[in-house]
Amino acid sequence: MRYRTETAIIGGGLAGVVTALELLDRNRNVLLLERGGADGVGGLANEAFGGVHLVDTPLQRLQGVRDSRTLALADWHSFAEFDADDHWPRQWAEYYVERCRPDVYDWLRRYGVSFFPAVQWVERGWYRPGNSVPRYHVVWGTARHLTQVLVAALREHPQRNRLQVLCGHTVHELTYHGRAVTGCAGETADGGAFAVDAEHIVVASGGITGNLARVRANWPRDWGAAPDMLLNGSHPEADGAMHDAVAALGGRVTHLDQMWNYAAGVRHPRPRFDGHGLSLIPCKSALWMDHRGVRIGPEPLVTGFDTRHLVQRVAALEKPYSWQVLNWRIAARELAVSGAEHNPDIRDRRFMSFLVNILSGNPRLIRQMVMECADFVTAKSVSELAEKMNQLAGSSDVDAGVLEAEIRRYDDNISRGPRFHNDDQLRRIAQLRRWLGDRVRTCRFQRILDPAALPLIAVRLRVVTRKTLGGIQTDLGGRVLDAFGMPLQGLYAVGESAGFGGGGSSGKRSMEGTCLSGCILTGQAAAAAIAAGTPAAIQSRAPKPVVRDVEGVST
Repeated sequence: MRYRTETAIIGGGLAGVVTALELLDRNRNVLLLERGGADGVGGLANEAFGGVHLVDTPLQRLQGVRDSRTLALADWHSFAEFDADDHWPRQWAEYYVERCRPDVYDWLRRYGVSFFPAVQWVERGWYRPGNSVPRYHVVWGTARHLTQVLVAALREHPQRNRLQVLCGHTVHELTYHGRAVTGCAGETADGGAFAVDAEHIVVASGGITGNLARVRANWPRDWGAAPDMLLNGSHPEADGAMHDAVAALGGRVTHLDQMWNYAAGVRHPRPRFDGHGLSLIPCKSALWMDHRGVRIGPEPLVTGFDTRHLVQRVAALEKPYSWQVLNWRIAARELAVSGAEHNPDIRDRRFMSFLVNILSGNPRLIRQMVMECADFVTAKSVSELAEKMNQLAGSSDVDAGVLEAEIRRYDDNISRGPRFHNDDQLRRIAQLRRWLGDRVRTCRFQRILDPAALPLIAVRLRVVTRKTLGGIQTDLGGRVLDAFGMPLQGLYAVGESAGFGGGGSSGKRSMEGTCLSGCILTGQAAAAAIAAGTPAAIQSRAPKPVVRDVEGVST
């Protein structure tokens, strides 16, 4: 089968949906190619929690947060650690900070998408400054609601007759004539071949973190080898195949070693593919331990400050997993699972039920995870807990006496009272609890062996993949660039495929919440450039072409 259209979008995830929506607004003909079924339109955003990094919003002001684009950009650069030649990633970072309020917050509000009123404070920074103020806005209804609203807007668009959606269509190659990309070709779900002729091709196929072999091949070199027991928190369709197709035409693919993975992954209770993992939001009051049940140090691990630092520390351990040891009271107050699936009150917008769980804890989730997730064990004593930890790991690494000594040392520090706390984890907890959004979800110096807080819980954790922060290099119009910094005619990339702009707008670390909004911003920018030609602003901010080695895509 052969199709002809003005613009073909490869990938029906959030970035592809936004690009299509914006093109329809400009009366353009669009062909959207999705390799999955109809329920796959919206992509991984259908499963995401829905946090969005935003700057200087009315919700921040309502909570007394004084933010500015200048402060936000300084924080971004601190966390990103851009290289000297990261021109386009820097430009996209600046564009994000400048445009996220009108083009994400206000744009979504016009579609009826709202945010939970309490802005959260994440990625505060550990060794270097991160978010100086709270900026993490949670979509009321999770990212699933956001995606459903935009997909519905696409299907009900006044120019819907200009849109064709083809599900079960996997693109394998890009076609070109001279330096111009003229279409794409691939295979349908039933094994048939198809080809598309188009004036513009937009790559919106996601990143590489669904391909664990590829993650290992692109693991940061200064971290050593990747852990043997990685979990997949993305989707197997995020395999990097379109990165290869772009690179084959001379497009620059860069910074694939910059990934947004998490240190607290567990096996999904109902896996949909091999190695399917869930990302826990680890408990701040739990003890994070190595395979022996020895507390990781000398600095303890505490979430909320620098996710990349946590992953680096855990990935460097002797064995490819760690433990969090806690009790039922801590778990009920602090434990959460990232994503829409395990946050039904937010996903289904049940405000009163959500408020009750925030104030009184969420024992339902803990019971579910203990019963269904193989990486959770419970016990009434330390000796029983150590025995079950060893059974789960298939080893005898955890010595009950060592484990109990580690726990009692921490508990004794708490028992001496806040005036005598001499533990970095307790100091971090005190700092976190000064912000209301963290205080309601963080225990006040809870002892692990408190008899009133039992049973004990141990959770075996592994690194779980999530997002690719590097990718196909683009200018501010989403045009794919070659090794000389020149655009490939007719070819664009958006969303995770483009490293959320420029082949790596986040640098080494996400400020957290930049993925959904990065998909929106890059989709909008590409649609505007396709419809109106290359804006003068993009040309004026482009560097002079220089010869660079093309960074290959590891396979």
